[in-house]
Amino acid sequence: MSADVTRGGGNPMRKVALRNLAAHKVRLALTLLSVVLGTAFISGSFVFTDTLQRTFDSIFEGQAQGVDVRVGPEAQQSLGVPTNIVAALSKTEGVARVAPGVNGPVVLLEPDGKKAVQTGGAPSFGLSYLPPDKAVEDPQTFVAGTAPARPNEIALNTTGAEKAGLKVGDRTKVLIPSKGDPFEVTLTGIYEMPGTEGGGVLAVMFTEQQATELFTDGTHVAYADIAAAPGTSPDELRDRLATALPDYKVQNADEVRADMKKQISEALTFINYFLLAFGAIALIVGTFIIYNTFSMIVAQRLRELALLRAIGASRSQVGRSVVSEAVVIGLIGSALGLAAGIGLAFGLSALLNAFDLGLPTGSLTVLPRTAIVALLVGLIVTVASAYAPARRAAKVPPVEAMRSEFASAGDSLRLRTVLGAVLAVAGGVLVYVGAQGTGKGAAVTVGLGALGLILAVLLAAPALSRPMVLVLGVLTRPFGAIGQMARNNAVRNPRRTAATAFALTLGLMLVSAIGILGASAKTSVGVLIDKGVKAEYVLAGPQMIGAPIGAVDAVRSEVPGISDVTGIRVVAFKVDGEQLAATSPDGPIDPVMDIDMIGGSSTVADRGVLVAETEAGDHGWKLGDKVEITSLDNKKLELTVGGVYADNPLLGPMVVDPGVYEQLMPPSLRTNIFVLVKAAPGADLTAMRTNLEKATEPFVVVQVQDHEEFKGAQGKQINTLLAILYGLLALAVVIAVLGIINTLALSVVERRREIGMLRAVGTQRSQVRRTIYLESMLIAIFGAIVGLVLGVALGVGFLRTLRDLGIDQITIPWSQLVTVLIASAVVGVLAAVWPGIRAARTPPLAAIADL
Repeated sequence: MSADVTRGGGNPMRKVALRNLAAHKVRLALTLLSVVLGTAFISGSFVFTDTLQRTFDSIFEGQAQGVDVRVGPEAQQSLGVPTNIVAALSKTEGVARVAPGVNGPVVLLEPDGKKAVQTGGAPSFGLSYLPPDKAVEDPQTFVAGTAPARPNEIALNTTGAEKAGLKVGDRTKVLIPSKGDPFEVTLTGIYEMPGTEGGGVLAVMFTEQQATELFTDGTHVAYADIAAAPGTSPDELRDRLATALPDYKVQNADEVRADMKKQISEALTFINYFLLAFGAIALIVGTFIIYNTFSMIVAQRLRELALLRAIGASRSQVGRSVVSEAVVIGLIGSALGLAAGIGLAFGLSALLNAFDLGLPTGSLTVLPRTAIVALLVGLIVTVASAYAPARRAAKVPPVEAMRSEFASAGDSLRLRTVLGAVLAVAGGVLVYVGAQGTGKGAAVTVGLGALGLILAVLLAAPALSRPMVLVLGVLTRPFGAIGQMARNNAVRNPRRTAATAFALTLGLMLVSAIGILGASAKTSVGVLIDKGVKAEYVLAGPQMIGAPIGAVDAVRSEVPGISDVTGIRVVAFKVDGEQLAATSPDGPIDPVMDIDMIGGSSTVADRGVLVAETEAGDHGWKLGDKVEITSLDNKKLELTVGGVYADNPLLGPMVVDPGVYEQLMPPSLRTNIFVLVKAAPGADLTAMRTNLEKATEPFVVVQVQDHEEFKGAQGKQINTLLAILYGLLALAVVIAVLGIINTLALSVVERRREIGMLRAVGTQRSQVRRTIYLESMLIAIFGAIVGLVLGVALGVGFLRTLRDLGIDQITIPWSQLVTVLIASAVVGVLAAVWPGIRAARTPPLAAIADL
């Protein structure tokens, strides 16, 4: 027999491995599931972002068609290209025609003017129509009606017309955020806009003259499209113009499209990294489940493997048989995970479209890279997880492994506990040191400390589980002997208990850390508004639109009982090469905001600037110093520091005077991020709110909010972000729950003879089930407590590094954490239902006779 095994090489052992998998279908399914879930998230994120990228690429393929050269500003948020340069371009050698590009944000209202047409976050903009004899870009194809020919006539792209429910001849209203009241328009035509079908893009086309009045300052346009004269190549003309206009971006059509694709790629990269980060978390949790599964499988098969050793199988053959099983599981699980990931990407796209987020739709894109990564990651993780148990099994002497008590014995926990303690101290010190600072470096230090603490828990959890489970055993006392038996089962194999609980620990650590982040962010915003805003009401609008300037004018002229109205606007410029987002009030700050001035005056003088304390310290600025700023289209201005204020997220790093704002900000982008309204002494606030709502009613995007409502709106935005995080974290928790089910089911197999003996001496099926339920509950609570403690420590550490971003209040959501702890106990019981039923159905005599 020995010779047969040896001469057979790996083939007999391969057969053993495959037959073993076929003989344990439930165990195989549970192990496969952990691999599938881990790889599905990785492949799904790739498919989703690749599909978006491919769809956007197809959109951009239709842009700048017919254009030979485009001249535009280096930065998007700039005044654009001066009209005198556009005029000069038309007289340049090699230029046949120049077409100015004009565009800007627009809100399309429903015909009754009481509601905006929702785009779900997709762009909503206006542009100018140029007849074919003036245009350079390929002309639009009208599917109904004609192009606008007179003022207050518009054309809509097909998607926009469908979303608005408008047809040719209908009348509606449009709102230009940078202008006054909404005005009535007539839809004269509907045109095709390549690539926008299926998305929420809304493009309103005006006549050239009206678009210029609405979206420009009269001296600049967004860009200039150029057609080369016969005999002049586009690249030749591009190079000539680039030399003549070094301060502008001069590109041919291919470069324009490539530039657009690059911007989208950068945006999608963030989404991709975001999804991949959570995919990695899911994979890590799945890795420990797989590792735990193979450890238990090997422990249960020690007699079988020892018998193989006794008949001549070598250590390497025994090790390879276990690894072979892992290879099969890894390949099958990764392939299924790839398929599941494609389904996940499809479902995510459908979900986002159901919420009308304005993303374009297209056929799913599965690149070879996605399949290769999914298969390799799943295979490597599975084989790596199985290698250590396989190596350990191969080293077990055959005679020792055949002893019945060996399976429950384990190596000493001393070394790993000592290593865990050392890592815990090192990780704790790093978290503490990082929490003393702010910024990226401090956050990285806390992150390294977090990694150390996670590894410490991984190593020391078996030793930690014994005392903690013994203490938690008080929860099972009401169940008498059954409860004691459950506690003993959880204590008896600390490695299994710790490995099972670790998956849940990791998930709940992230849940609690993010919960603290969200609660602290909302508290910080609330404190900032309560202490910093003296105005009774705030006018706010959607992101990217804000409160239109016309709404502010209406409030100032129509609402009685107001002492001050101040709009806060955002303007971007560069200081020492660094781009900053500063603010600019259109009125006095003192009456509406409580600013903590460290020096100087809170009044912004002409060509003056107020600077936040941190910004002033970073640049060494003092009162009276001259600060040179550079606009995004490279105009330089010198401002005088008139005051230094304590860091205030509502004001940002710098505050400039309105004159600077108007010099730097394109007219089409001028709007208020919010407006503060201060009541006169003795004014009736209820009546004032009614009047504010009436005055702003035509500007349908404006919301009138008091302090609590303004705080609630900011908190809602935070909740929206957290909802995405929690949704993704739910995957890790689901895997953790499956891990508990998996481990308990395997432990039932491991304790088959023990359970059979209990049944033989009179233990009822319900009592067996209850034992498994209670054991699972103890393991889940143990994992939850460790995860919550770790999450709170790391959450507080990370929050301390965010002080300079305005999150200076630390709030621990105790009610949420207690709810999570209770939910973990419930989850533990629910996870044990199926293993408990399996245990209760164990035939007593067959189990006792099972060798």
